[in-house]
Amino acid sequence: MRTNTTKKSLAEGKVVFGAIISRYSPDQVELFGAIGFDFVMIDCEHGPMNLDQVEHMVRAAESFNITPIARIPNHEESTILRYLDRGLQGIIVPHINTPSDASEVARAARYYPEGNRGMAGSGRAHDYGIGTTPVESTKWVNSQLLVIPMIEEVEAVSNLDQILTVEGPDVYHVAASDLGQSLGNPGRDEVRKVMASVIPKIRAAGVNVGVGGNSPSDAAGVAEFIKLGANFVTVSATGLLRLGAEDFQKRVSSELNK
Repeated sequence: MRTNTTKKSLAEGKVVFGAIISRYSPDQVELFGAIGFDFVMIDCEHGPMNLDQVEHMVRAAESFNITPIARIPNHEESTILRYLDRGLQGIIVPHINTPSDASEVARAARYYPEGNRGMAGSGRAHDYGIGTTPVESTKWVNSQLLVIPMIEEVEAVSNLDQILTVEGPDVYHVAASDLGQSLGNPGRDEVRKVMASVIPKIRAAGVNVGVGGNSPSDAAGVAEFIKLGANFVTVSATGLLRLGAEDFQKRVSSELNK
């Protein structure tokens, strides 16, 4: 069964990078694996992918040795179960605002004795039961899973001290866009101030911390968050494509004007 290389890298103290892929695109998953990104975030909160398509994108990730993680549309137990049964090695869960939200998500994502995830035979998440037993495979899946609640609302920031006492989450992902909206859209600088206060607090609690809503052109801003303790970074694949396209146009224009 597969090792979660992103979880392993986090345990080794490394910073990991993931591309947000918002549409059904197995080839993009493979491309970011070939480039050397650590993980892909298959965006099923805003993206149109169905569960069959998610499973194919997971297969693409497995073939190029990149960790498949999905942002799921909600934190219902049935949603968590159906996505994880596709073989994902992590879930990013939106709008987690209370300790009970975080606890319920962590328990729904893992099997007994760490949780109450339903066991539907030996599917692809368990290598179809070949060469392993249910006890062995559930223990392995539990150990390799990344449970990633999102901190993206004022309520979550207010409850952060209590949320951080919950056992089970591996990363708390702080996202700029919805956090800004929850704050009343005060502007980029004010949102970053809140994020800059939250990131060190999460790391001080001994938990990994992610940052989302990053502009692909803002390398300095991403580096600033990493210096504050962020070690799980997401960036839009579409934004990276746009950045590369704009850079190409500028470089060609520069050459023509010489």
